[in-house]
Amino acid sequence: MSSRVLLRPRELARSRHFYAETLGLAVYREFGPADHPGTVFFLGQGFLELSGHADGEAGSAMSLWLQVRDVAREEERLRGAGVTMLREARLEPWGLTELWIADPDGHRIVLVQVPPDHPLRRDPR
Repeated sequence: MSSRVLLRPRELARSRHFYAETLGLAVYREFGPADHPGTVFFLGQGFLELSGHADGEAGSAMSLWLQVRDVAREEERLRGAGVTMLREARLEPWGLTELWIADPDGHRIVLVQVPPDHPLRRDPR
Protein backbone atom coordinates (compact mmCIF):
# COMPACT_ATOMS: atom_id res chain seq x y z
CA MET A 1 0.00 0.00 0.00
CA SER A 2 1.23 3.49 -0.76
CA SER A 3 -0.19 6.95 -0.24
CA ARG A 4 0.18 10.40 -1.67
CA VAL A 5 -1.04 13.95 -1.14
CA LEU A 6 -2.74 15.41 -4.23
CA LEU A 7 -2.48 19.12 -4.99
CA ARG A 8 -4.37 20.78 -7.84
CA PRO A 9 -2.37 23.98 -8.41
CA ARG A 10 -3.65 27.08 -10.17
CA GLU A 11 -0.48 27.17 -12.31
CA LEU A 12 1.06 23.73 -12.68
CA ALA A 13 4.45 24.90 -14.03
CA ARG A 14 4.85 27.49 -11.26
CA SER A 15 4.07 24.94 -8.54
CA ARG A 16 6.29 22.32 -10.13
CA HIS A 17 9.17 24.81 -10.09
CA PHE A 18 8.48 25.68 -6.42
CA TYR A 19 8.45 22.07 -5.19
CA ALA A 20 11.31 20.84 -7.41
CA GLU A 21 13.66 23.82 -7.54
CA THR A 22 12.83 25.97 -4.51
CA LEU A 23 12.08 23.23 -1.95
CA GLY A 24 14.31 20.68 -3.67
CA LEU A 25 11.97 17.68 -3.66
CA ALA A 26 13.09 14.81 -5.90
CA VAL A 27 10.83 13.68 -8.75
CA TYR A 28 9.46 10.14 -8.45
CA ARG A 29 7.63 10.09 -11.80
CA GLU A 30 5.92 12.21 -14.42
CA PHE A 31 2.81 11.31 -16.38
CA GLY A 32 0.40 12.73 -18.92
CA PRO A 33 1.12 15.02 -21.86
CA ALA A 34 4.76 16.05 -22.32
CA ASP A 35 3.87 19.75 -22.55
CA HIS A 36 1.78 19.71 -19.33
CA PRO A 37 2.81 16.66 -17.26
CA GLY A 38 1.61 15.71 -13.83
CA THR A 39 4.51 15.22 -11.42
CA VAL A 40 4.85 12.99 -8.38
CA PHE A 41 7.54 13.98 -5.87
CA PHE A 42 9.09 11.92 -3.11
CA LEU A 43 7.73 13.26 0.18
CA GLY A 44 9.36 11.41 3.06
CA GLN A 45 7.75 7.97 3.12
CA GLY A 46 4.92 9.09 0.84
CA PHE A 47 4.43 11.10 -2.31
CA LEU A 48 3.18 14.53 -3.39
CA GLU A 49 1.36 14.65 -6.73
CA LEU A 50 0.87 17.89 -8.66
CA SER A 51 -1.64 17.45 -11.46
CA GLY A 52 -4.76 18.96 -12.94
CA HIS A 53 -5.83 22.50 -12.26
CA ALA A 54 -7.64 24.35 -9.45
CA ASP A 55 -9.67 27.51 -9.97
CA GLY A 56 -10.46 28.34 -6.34
CA GLU A 57 -8.42 29.43 -3.34
CA ALA A 58 -6.19 27.02 -1.47
CA GLY A 59 -7.96 25.27 1.36
CA SER A 60 -6.86 26.36 4.81
CA ALA A 61 -7.59 22.94 6.31
CA MET A 62 -4.67 21.29 4.49
CA SER A 63 -0.98 21.81 5.12
CA LEU A 64 2.20 19.85 4.51
CA TRP A 65 4.60 18.88 7.30
CA LEU A 66 8.17 18.44 6.04
CA GLN A 67 11.07 17.50 8.27
CA VAL A 68 14.37 19.25 7.51
CA ARG A 69 17.82 18.96 9.06
CA ASP A 70 18.37 22.68 9.72
CA VAL A 71 15.36 25.01 9.89
CA ALA A 72 17.47 28.16 10.28
CA ARG A 73 19.44 27.37 7.12
CA GLU A 74 16.23 26.61 5.20
CA GLU A 75 14.62 29.84 6.42
CA GLU A 76 17.56 31.87 5.16
CA ARG A 77 17.66 30.02 1.83
CA LEU A 78 13.91 30.28 1.23
CA ARG A 79 13.77 33.97 2.19
CA GLY A 80 16.50 34.56 -0.39
CA ALA A 81 14.39 32.71 -2.95
CA GLY A 82 11.42 35.00 -2.25
CA VAL A 83 9.23 32.34 -0.62
CA THR A 84 6.23 33.67 1.34
CA MET A 85 6.99 33.42 5.06
CA LEU A 86 3.90 32.88 7.20
CA ARG A 87 5.78 32.69 10.49
CA GLU A 88 9.47 32.74 11.39
CA ALA A 89 11.19 29.65 12.77
CA ARG A 90 10.67 29.15 16.49
CA LEU A 91 10.93 26.45 19.11
CA GLU A 92 7.45 25.18 19.96
CA PRO A 93 6.33 24.10 23.47
CA TRP A 94 6.20 20.50 22.19
CA GLY A 95 9.95 20.63 21.48
CA LEU A 96 10.04 21.00 17.67
CA THR A 97 11.40 23.99 15.78
CA GLU A 98 8.87 25.03 13.12
CA LEU A 99 8.94 27.46 10.20
CA TRP A 100 5.70 28.19 8.35
CA ILE A 101 5.82 29.08 4.65
CA ALA A 102 3.36 29.07 1.74
CA ASP A 103 3.57 27.56 -1.72
CA PRO A 104 2.61 29.69 -4.75
CA ASP A 105 -1.10 28.87 -4.27
CA GLY A 106 -1.05 29.66 -0.54
CA HIS A 107 -0.94 26.08 0.82
CA ARG A 108 0.75 26.17 4.20
CA ILE A 109 3.95 24.17 4.56
CA VAL A 110 5.43 23.56 7.99
CA LEU A 111 9.17 22.91 7.93
CA VAL A 112 10.14 21.08 11.09
CA GLN A 113 13.49 20.40 12.74
CA VAL A 114 13.45 17.59 15.28
CA PRO A 115 16.12 18.03 17.99
CA PRO A 116 18.35 14.99 18.68
CA ASP A 117 16.84 14.46 22.14
CA HIS A 118 13.17 14.71 21.04
CA PRO A 119 10.97 11.57 21.39
CA LEU A 120 10.39 11.54 17.61
CA ARG A 121 14.11 10.74 17.18
CA ARG A 122 14.23 7.93 19.72
CA ASP A 123 13.47 4.39 18.60
CA PRO A 124 10.20 3.41 20.35
CA ARG A 125 10.96 -0.34 20.14
